[in-house]
Amino acid sequence: MKKAVIFDLDGTLLDTLGDLRTAVNLALCANDCPERTLLQVRQAVGNGIRTLISRSVPAGTLPETEERVFARFREEYKLHCSDTTAPYDGVTELLKRLQKEGVLLAVVSNKADFAVQELVNRYFPDCFDAALGETEGLARKPAPDMVEEVLRRLGVEKSDAAYVGDSEVDIVTARNTGIVCVSVTWGFREREVLEEYKAEFFAENVRELYEVLGSMGA
Repeated sequence: MKKAVIFDLDGTLLDTLGDLRTAVNLALCANDCPERTLLQVRQAVGNGIRTLISRSVPAGTLPETEERVFARFREEYKLHCSDTTAPYDGVTELLKRLQKEGVLLAVVSNKADFAVQELVNRYFPDCFDAALGETEGLARKPAPDMVEEVLRRLGVEKSDAAYVGDSEVDIVTARNTGIVCVSVTWGFREREVLEEYKAEFFAENVRELYEVLGSMGA
């Protein structure tokens, strides 16, 4: 087992898709834009909320309109970020087991930092040693900056850490950082997409994730 495990949030620890869709569609409707389906929102997430909105507004949308949609989304998501969001089955138990075994735990997400802190504190109180969302001054994933900042806070070397995520962004982030990555298949991307990005390790469920992490030397 590695000394530290860093997790993505959306699609890895939490199923946030329903609340993201609600906030996106409320923001779109408020600006006379057509709503998006759950699948469309699923395909648009992963690169931060700015990109989520850019992918959600119609092609040719004026920049000022997109900015209004973005601002309204932030307002709506603050209100609706935990309406239907919930941890995936077995995740909470996994975190507590790893914590009991002395593993340092962290979250690195392209979600806005205010939402990361809110959701981590709400669903996983006292489980994480560090949590970081999109923050001014740090390039978001797939740049290595956020993961490197969390490793610095934890006092852990790259060779002693593993990253767990559900998307191609997570695979590239781990690769750019120089740490091992485990790709979970229960999140927002199909296994075929992860395979295209040359994922090294897969976990179909939480039990498999624990076994894969356990097979990694410190």
